[in-house]
Amino acid sequence: MSRSFVKFVLLCGLIAAVVSCTGTRKAPAEKNARTLVWSDEFDYSGLPDSTKWGYDLGDGCPSLCGWGNNEWQYYTARRPENARVENGFLVIEARREKTGTREYSSARLVTKHKGDWRYGRIAVRAKLPAGLGVWPAIWMLSTDWKYGGWPESGEIDIMENVGYMPDSIFGSVHTKRFNHIQGTQTTKGVYDNTLSSAFHEYAIDWDAEKIDFLFDGQPYLQFRNRHEGPDAWPFDQDFHLILNIAVGGNWGGQKGVDSTIWPQKMLIDYVRIFKNP
Repeated sequence: MSRSFVKFVLLCGLIAAVVSCTGTRKAPAEKNARTLVWSDEFDYSGLPDSTKWGYDLGDGCPSLCGWGNNEWQYYTARRPENARVENGFLVIEARREKTGTREYSSARLVTKHKGDWRYGRIAVRAKLPAGLGVWPAIWMLSTDWKYGGWPESGEIDIMENVGYMPDSIFGSVHTKRFNHIQGTQTTKGVYDNTLSSAFHEYAIDWDAEKIDFLFDGQPYLQFRNRHEGPDAWPFDQDFHLILNIAVGGNWGGQKGVDSTIWPQKMLIDYVRIFKNP
């Protein structure tokens, strides 16, 4: 037996716990792994899966005209021009066309009563639209509104973007005590100049003590439970997911709306919900 062969055998023995002698890395068993409990990989074509997705409809009138934000779009249901699955992606498309009472059409997909969760990791991989006046969002609202209407029962904005800040996304939390009407909301932005040209994962890790906001797996904002009641922390109830593109509005239209950029699309690669260990 040659000395070089002995050295090779000894070396393989030393590194076997990490890399085999064939060069294949062994994946260590993950402790306390999360469990996937709900997902849509969009590996089909046509309308969004009706067992997972419903729709918010219209212009929000009469109670919340413009959906409470003076938005310009009319949300449709089961209309492929505004929401469809093709080429492995969910496509949400806002269009400049007279629809209902509005000059723009779009879609607002919801998982309410089809996917409702309390705690876990909520992750959505998406590519955003671009242009002055777009307002895409990935967010969550209370399913049962136990603590009252907005903002008493809470809102979790996993991702918001407005067209006049094309290189920034924002994560936010709204409660009775902390909300944008009072200017007390908890929010933070992330800068990236590829939001409309590349896919990124927008996620939260949520448990009884905190909500962490993540961009491509990196945390950038944390909202903690102060244990001061539901006015500060209504996030001990079931919430559902919402995906939409709004047009204009108090924030999205703050710098105007470019009428020449439409249609605009948000592409969603996957939605994955994990239960905490």
